Amino acid sequence: MILKALFLIVVFAPFLAHSVDPVFNDDVLGLIVFKAGLVDPESKLASWNEDAESPCSWDGVKCDPLSHRVIELALDGLSLSGHIGRGLLRVQSLQVLSLSNNRLNGTILPGLTRLGTLQVIDLSGNNLTGSIPGEMFRQCGSLRSVSFARNSLTGRIPDSLSSCQTLVAVNFSSNQLSGELPLGIWYTRGLQSIDLSDNWLEGTIPEGIQNLYDARTVNLRGNRFTGWIPKDVGGCYVLKSLDLSGNFLSGTLPESMRRLVSCTSIRLGRNLLTGEVPTWIGGLTSLESLDLSGNTFFGRIPESVGNLQQLKELNLSMNHFTGILPGSIANCIDISVLDVSQNMLTGDFPIRVFRPDSAVAADSYGNLEVLDVSSNAFSGEFPASIGTLSNLRLLNVSANSIFGSIPTSIRALNRTRFLDLSKNKLNGTIPHEIGGAVSLEELRLEKNFLSGKIPTEIEKCSSLTSLILSDNNLTGPVPLALSKLSNLEYVDLSSNHLSGSLPKELTNLSHLLYFNISHNNLEGELPVGGFFNTIPHSSVSGNPALCGSVVNDSCPSVHPKPIVLNPNSSSDSGGGSSSSPNRHHKGIILSISALIAIGAAASIAIGVVAVTVLNIHVRSSMSRAAPPLTFSGGGGEEFSCSPSAGGPNYGKLVMFSGDANFVAGAHALLNKDSEIGRGGFGVVYRTVLRDGRSVAIKKLTCSGLIKSQEDFEREVKTLGKIRHRNVVSLEGYYYDPSLQLLIYEYVPSGSLHRLIHDASTDNCLTWRQRFNIILGMAKGLAYLHQMNVVHYNLKSTNILLDGSGEPRLGDFGLARLLPALDRCVLSSKIQSALGYMAPEFACRTVKITEKCDVYGFGILVLEVVTGRRPVEYMEDDVAVLCDVVRSALDEGRIEECVDERLRNSFPAEEVIPVVKLGLICASQVPSNRPDMSEVVNILELIQCPSEGQEDIE
Repeated sequence: MILKALFLIVVFAPFLAHSVDPVFNDDVLGLIVFKAGLVDPESKLASWNEDAESPCSWDGVKCDPLSHRVIELALDGLSLSGHIGRGLLRVQSLQVLSLSNNRLNGTILPGLTRLGTLQVIDLSGNNLTGSIPGEMFRQCGSLRSVSFARNSLTGRIPDSLSSCQTLVAVNFSSNQLSGELPLGIWYTRGLQSIDLSDNWLEGTIPEGIQNLYDARTVNLRGNRFTGWIPKDVGGCYVLKSLDLSGNFLSGTLPESMRRLVSCTSIRLGRNLLTGEVPTWIGGLTSLESLDLSGNTFFGRIPESVGNLQQLKELNLSMNHFTGILPGSIANCIDISVLDVSQNMLTGDFPIRVFRPDSAVAADSYGNLEVLDVSSNAFSGEFPASIGTLSNLRLLNVSANSIFGSIPTSIRALNRTRFLDLSKNKLNGTIPHEIGGAVSLEELRLEKNFLSGKIPTEIEKCSSLTSLILSDNNLTGPVPLALSKLSNLEYVDLSSNHLSGSLPKELTNLSHLLYFNISHNNLEGELPVGGFFNTIPHSSVSGNPALCGSVVNDSCPSVHPKPIVLNPNSSSDSGGGSSSSPNRHHKGIILSISALIAIGAAASIAIGVVAVTVLNIHVRSSMSRAAPPLTFSGGGGEEFSCSPSAGGPNYGKLVMFSGDANFVAGAHALLNKDSEIGRGGFGVVYRTVLRDGRSVAIKKLTCSGLIKSQEDFEREVKTLGKIRHRNVVSLEGYYYDPSLQLLIYEYVPSGSLHRLIHDASTDNCLTWRQRFNIILGMAKGLAYLHQMNVVHYNLKSTNILLDGSGEPRLGDFGLARLLPALDRCVLSSKIQSALGYMAPEFACRTVKITEKCDVYGFGILVLEVVTGRRPVEYMEDDVAVLCDVVRSALDEGRIEECVDERLRNSFPAEEVIPVVKLGLICASQVPSNRPDMSEVVNILELIQCPSEGQEDIE
């Protein structure tokens, strides 16, 4: 069958656009040729037989019952790969072509729309590349719906799109399309749905959108559009959904929006919009979702928002709203998500929401699943009627001034997964009824005035992964109940008044990644085993009575009382005369502990002698037969330092290019005098090749986790192919079962960390130098991600600067060399990259993704702008850079965070967007972080206006 298909391709492919011999059925021929270009790993197309007279019974094929011609080809989600072949052009009556959610690659087949009958094209969810053919829409026939979503398409949206008046739905989302929108795009008057989200589109959104008379959905989310929201947007009278979030739009809400009375969803979050929210917003009574988050809106939240009685989601977070939360919100009885966090709202805690005597209390907020009022200035007592919100999944009231006790009605929150009451003024005890919140996964009560014991009923919260109770006045022991919470990953009980000893059963917590009990009154021996074997000293400090190896204080042993031999007693067992006190021998008093000490000393002495003899023997053996290094040059030809090369006892040194010989010889590779740095993965040395090039050699310190030699060499050779001006090049490697070296190019000007934080450096980086460093880091990281390499160990000490000040990313991709990251390795890396590690590293499966790098990059951006370390330890507090900058941004004083060494010589119009970008990259939620390719484009967009101004000046 395969041979026949290949024969058909060879013979008939050149003539597919022309007529063929009528003895061949066009549809059979076209589909068989199309199939020949595919890879079908699951044999989903097994029914496709070239000997068939008709394809109408084939899987995925639908024919017209009268003409028996193929009118529909639906092969969605069949794991097909390969390219879309020209054989489809023979299927002349095709109306629907749906190949979504496969693995097809190559480009979009030009000329598809020559099939004048084609109405639907769906190629979404594949790996297609290249641009969208412009000819596709010049003669689009009867085409009504086209989707190229979730591919890797590049280039511009073709201008010819606006000439296809038959189009009803267009979806080009989640690609890499760039450039501006075609000027005539709004004149495709039949469009009902247009989705261009998550691309790199830029420029302003052109006026004329009101011409989309029938538009139901307009989605331009996640691009780089600037300027104002089109003033005529209100002309789309039947619009149901408008999503312009995640752009750089500025200005106020256009007046015409008040006419969008049919709209059910308006999403404008994460822009630069400003002004007061107009009262007419309450007239959009069809709204079910309103998202204005992440802008700079100010003033009061209008009372008219209570008119939106269909509202299910209201997100006004991360703005500058002041005043009280309108009581009219209680009228929105169907609301499920209410987020007003990170504003400047004041007044009493919005207790009317929970007031039992309210006229709407019985039904109000019965559907509420998310309530986030954190990081405001609310006060008042925590409501006892909180338990009426029985459907809550998330409750966050942190960082306010709420007082009172935690009510016993907390037991009714049996569906709540995230409960954060931290950073308030709560007092009293943690109620035993907390055990009723059985679905809790994260409980945060830190920085309050809570007292009493940790209730043992906490063990009923079996899903708990994070328990943060630090900075309170808790007393009593650490309960044994904690050891029964098998899913625990993060525990912080620090800065309380806990006493007693730690339950040894805590070692059974196999998922534990962080356990902080510092600054309490705990005593006794630390548990031995599991996480506690590697617990950091900082997590147990401030407990003077604790003992164990971690606190460098051995625990006292319990010994039996000494046995005393009386020197005055007779040695005679009979009843003879008494001993004389003037005997010539002295009395002997020996205890068991003394005897043990004498025996131990003797054993140690013997051991020292034995080790010394063994060392002499080993050194002698090594000097007689030290295994030489095997060298390999750039051409792959191996040669040896000794007459006999290769073999299992010989290491192998390979250089990807250039000379493999070193000036000082192989024995000097790891000379202590040439050490230039240490990192989480190993020690770095500098040496010189015979061709005069300096190289940096990293000796890996995790040999016990290194893959086999075959896997190691494969991964290293992959890393060796990476060449980019912002990435340190890997020049070669050395492999021995007990020693692995990576050989990098030497970058002379030191690390970014030294340049920013070393007080001995005289040079202060200008803003332009800092911006170029940020942009260079972004480009290097985007390139690594393009090559499917996750850096994993991103921090300022791993950013090196070359002679021209260009940043170079070093220490990348080393996680590829490890078969898995166990808790020991993870813990050490978290300590070495404190502040840069993404929160998802706490996940039990430790899934390393590119989004982890994006988080670290965001922290680096803030570090470069502020000149501060990611985490700074003060006398009685810890300052987390990300939190400090976010608070400053919320309070409108972001310029105070800029490195004071710049002395106000920086453009605020660049600094503020860069800081916002850094915070977005450092989002706690991975899906909220942009891709690095998007970051590069955003930075270039931020830079362009200033460069233009400089040119004018």
